[in-house]
Formats: sequence, structure tokens, C-alpha cells
Amino acid sequence: MTLTARATSGDSNADRRYAYAQAILGEGDAAGAADLARQTLELVPAWAPAWHLLGRALAEAGDATAAADAFRQALVADPDDTLGAGLELAALGEAGAMSRAYVASLFDAYAPTFEAHLSALEYRAPALLADSLRSFGPFARALDLGCGTGLMGAALRGRCDWLGGCDLSPAMVAQARARKLYDRLDARSLEDALEAEAPGSLDLAVAADVFVYVGALERSVEAAHRALAPGGILAFSVQDNSLDPSGWRLGEDRRFHHGRIYLDRLAESRFAPLVRQDAVLRRDGGRDVPGLIMVLRKI
Repeated sequence: MTLTARATSGDSNADRRYAYAQAILGEGDAAGAADLARQTLELVPAWAPAWHLLGRALAEAGDATAAADAFRQALVADPDDTLGAGLELAALGEAGAMSRAYVASLFDAYAPTFEAHLSALEYRAPALLADSLRSFGPFARALDLGCGTGLMGAALRGRCDWLGGCDLSPAMVAQARARKLYDRLDARSLEDALEAEAPGSLDLAVAADVFVYVGALERSVEAAHRALAPGGILAFSVQDNSLDPSGWRLGEDRRFHHGRIYLDRLAESRFAPLVRQDAVLRRDGGRDVPGLIMVLRKI
């Protein structure tokens, strides 16, 4: 992590202004928070958290243009984007993405309470995917993409001779390792993990509720196609982009939603569809979260 992304600026006066700005933003005073964030930046001009906070305050105040400028400055100060400024830009309709560093940091913090939280949300993706694969396999070599704490691995283990897993979050990988389900685990992105596999070496690649953190899926699908043997299976869940079936978008829940036409276009000429099933992936805020379960066979 860079100096600018640390929890403290190194200047106690700046830290106090920053903490107060955070507090009053939480109370709904966006204009006051923006003013204090600017005061903080006068003391520590290259501190990414203050730029990020300024962007949030300006966005809440309704000044999207100035907020986008602040988030861009946060990216300059923290090129790895541990704080998720790229995601904030995407939420404002600008060119932006969910960075790997942000996802890793988010899920490192989330790991200790991850499974309890998902249980409260009635999370169903691993069970739904396992059920969709019941007519296929068993599988000699399988890779659990974005494995988290190993919930998908637990649903698959009995049907795979060899099971690998990968996740951007080292803390999640540590939780998965404790389950003793996997033959190999790596703290790396799903694209890097797939591209590290020998061509045609996998029989199954599964991504349970992972593409919601990816956005554009072209590289992911291409890497899966390369790693899978002829007849190998790619299975995944996505949140449904019913507003634009031909593309993908960032939803209000800060997750990416993917359209059916977009997914069909990605699969075209490379995969044959085996399953496309409407599903409720979980509940959030008392409402069902609609999604799709997809199972594709490599042509």
C-alpha cells in the first residue's frame, strides 16, 4: 500500500480535520464535510483518503463534476486504488472500474464475518450452481474462481478429482485453506489464475457471485475458454442487467449487472449453452436479488 493510502496522513492536524469531515458527512452535512476535506488537503495535498472523502462529499452535495475530479486526484495519489475511487467514478457515469487492490482490501476486512453475513442474506449461488451441474461431470480438474471462504468448493469437492481455488483476498484464501477442501489455493485474480493454467487443462471453471465485481467479462471468458479442455464447462452466476440486456452496468448496490444478450455474445462460437436459469441469488434489504445461473460447454 502506498503512503497516501494509509489510515493516517502523518500530520495530526490533518488527521483531526479528516476525522471530523468523516463524522459530519455521516450526519448528512456534505457541504461541511467537503470544506473540511479541502482544509485537510491544504495540509497533506497528496493524501488519497482526503481526496476520496472530498469526492464522496461533493457527490452527496450533487456536484458530480467536481466529485469526479476529486476521485481522479485520489487515483493519482493512490495508483493501486485501494480505496475504490475507480468504482466511485463508475457510479458517476465516468470511465472507472473496481480495482483489484480495492476488492482485496474489501474482502480482507470482510473475511471474519463473511459467512455469517451471507447466511443472513440467504445467499444461494453455490447451491444453485452445484444443482445446475448435477447432470454433468464428475470432473477431473476444476478451478473455483473467486473462491472466497470455500462455500463453492464445499459444494463441488465430492465431484472433482482435483480442485483448485483462487481469490484476490489473502484473508479469504486463508479461510478457504482452513476447510482443507482444495488441492491448491492462490491469492490472485481469476484471470491470472486461468491464464496460469496450461491450455486445455481444466474440465470445470466455476465463478459463484464473482463476476459482480468484474464488470467487462471479455478477458475472463477468453481465459476460461483457453484453460478448458474441449467439452469443458464454465459455470457462473451474475446479477441480471434487465435495464440493458445487451451490456453491463454498475448497479446502485455497487455490483456489476450483466445482460443476457451480452453474455450470449461472449459465448457465441466458443461455448454452447447448457443451462440458463433465472434465480434469486440472495436477499438484500428485504428484497430478492434477481440473477442468472449460466452453464456453458466449450466447443
